[in-house]
Amino acid sequence: MIEITYHKEGDYFIPDLYLEKEDYEEDYIIGKYGHLRLEYLKNHKRSEYTIMFMNMTLRKHIVETDKQAKERLDILMKQMLEKNSIDENLKNTDPLKWTGLMNNYKHSVEEIIYKELIYV
Repeated sequence: MIEITYHKEGDYFIPDLYLEKEDYEEDYIIGKYGHLRLEYLKNHKRSEYTIMFMNMTLRKHIVETDKQAKERLDILMKQMLEKNSIDENLKNTDPLKWTGLMNNYKHSVEEIIYKELIYV
């Protein structure tokens, strides 16, 4: 059995309770998609967020979601560029058009990632 210690504040004894720190891949810096998933859980899936927080699986979930989203972004961007190839010459002749096309592809791919991984 775990022994709980107390400290006194005024006339009251307060239990010394602390949550253990999650150390799942603590070197990993959570990126954009991990933060979006975390915010979604906090605001829309409150009970799921609380359960993961209390079971100390929240960080693992966020890190894995972030990694999956980044991998999916790379794969889908490659597929998008294979199907709708952009001439490398376009980058040199009309850089604004090239940038617009690349941004369009990225936004399309991100919409897929949001629907499949982030907002579920």
